[in-house]
Amino acid sequence: MTKVITFITLFIVSAVFAQTDYQKGMQEALSLWQNNKSKEAVALFERIASVEEENCLPNYYIAMIHFKDSFRYMNDKSKAKECLEAAQKAQDKMNAIALDNPEVLVMQALIHTGWIVYDPMTNGQKLSGDVMYIYNKAYKIDPKNPRVVFSKADFEKGSATYFGQDTKPMCAEIEKSLELFANFIPETPFHPTWGLERAKESLASCNK
Repeated sequence: MTKVITFITLFIVSAVFAQTDYQKGMQEALSLWQNNKSKEAVALFERIASVEEENCLPNYYIAMIHFKDSFRYMNDKSKAKECLEAAQKAQDKMNAIALDNPEVLVMQALIHTGWIVYDPMTNGQKLSGDVMYIYNKAYKIDPKNPRVVFSKADFEKGSATYFGQDTKPMCAEIEKSLELFANFIPETPFHPTWGLERAKESLASCNK
């Protein structure tokens, strides 16, 4: 009995320390990213992902970092392409374990959007339908997720503006997303919370 109790105690202690290591690692990686150390952040997220194989969050941030970096390099097509390909590689790992997660779906739509910006003439017609399909799927799963509502409306707004169509319906959805952002509670401290400032900027452009 003593051996059993000792084993259980050791198991619990190990689990607690493993969780603590994960939390520390995620906090450190996010801090690196916030301090403009993208390469170091990605390297740490990759190490976490190699251990947390069923957790999509490390790869989520890898994809997000590469996606954001791609826009920094849009004037250098080879670097932008490299970033988008790296983002999709991390995305593929998320898709394999959490394909119906609305946050994962939004990230995939963003990467496709990055490819559209990269080469509008080639990728605009090819990927725009896929982006809307993904956003509509995410919206059906979680219509109260602020990133889903905002990202979907913002993409539709961009398309409507390009084709000279009325953007009022999209602007109304963006305004709706602000309330959703205000009431949103992430599942954990490491789940996505971004989008509020972008939503405010997008809504401000509606009123010009």
